[in-house]
Amino acid sequence: MASPTFLASPSWQRQLWVEADPEAVAVCVAERLHQALEQAVVLGLATGRTMEPVYAVLRQRLLGLAMPQRQALLRRWCSFNLDEYVGLGPDHPQSFAAFMQRQLAGPLQLEPGCLAIPDGLALDPDAEAHRYSAAVAAAGGIDLQLLGLGSNGHVGFNEPPCSEAEPCRCLSLSLATRQQNAGAFGGDPAAVPARAITLGTAEILAARRLLLVVTGAAKAEILRRTLLEPPCPEVPASWLQRHPCLEVVVDRAAAAQLELS
Repeated sequence: MASPTFLASPSWQRQLWVEADPEAVAVCVAERLHQALEQAVVLGLATGRTMEPVYAVLRQRLLGLAMPQRQALLRRWCSFNLDEYVGLGPDHPQSFAAFMQRQLAGPLQLEPGCLAIPDGLALDPDAEAHRYSAAVAAAGGIDLQLLGLGSNGHVGFNEPPCSEAEPCRCLSLSLATRQQNAGAFGGDPAAVPARAITLGTAEILAARRLLLVVTGAAKAEILRRTLLEPPCPEVPASWLQRHPCLEVVVDRAAAAQLELS
């Protein structure tokens, strides 16, 4: 594992871990998630290509534990996913519920309900957003929130422009986001659902710890804007700068435009 470094910027002095490649990033992040599970914290989980190798390493770690130890740990599992497409249910292979079933819930045989996700088939998505936010609050809030970074600076599905105090809500997805996610829908952005339910920047910033994970050269410029430019609505992820317990794990390609001390 790499040693922590810091950005050469007086405005942002959080820990930054620069790993060699996405595989090393996955090991680093999975270790943090494993440690959090051992502490019986409430996790905030994310989906997407960046998270697939992370969850693969986490699965391997957990399935490698002795049965009594693994069962004791998994009985304490409590997590909330960031978002879900409106109109897709858990039986749809491109839903985030199905993604989490494939990545974690199925292989680990998690009990129903311990891995929570918004209901994409809810008749009233706005009411579902309120219900989901209330469920997070009832659990005591999120202790460790895992985050990816969208190509347009979104976190969760908080599309720009976005203030730092937006609540959990149903919103329309931008063309940039639908293009970014089109790979899971046969390469057709029009096939990507137009709306989603997402935890807001309010719930994300209320988490006790944030863990932002970014890989690949394509994210280098938006990562630079996220961490080094003043926070602004046009880059929703930039509000993370204001969190007192933000940790960032990236690979060398994603860190290419950061000035490191």
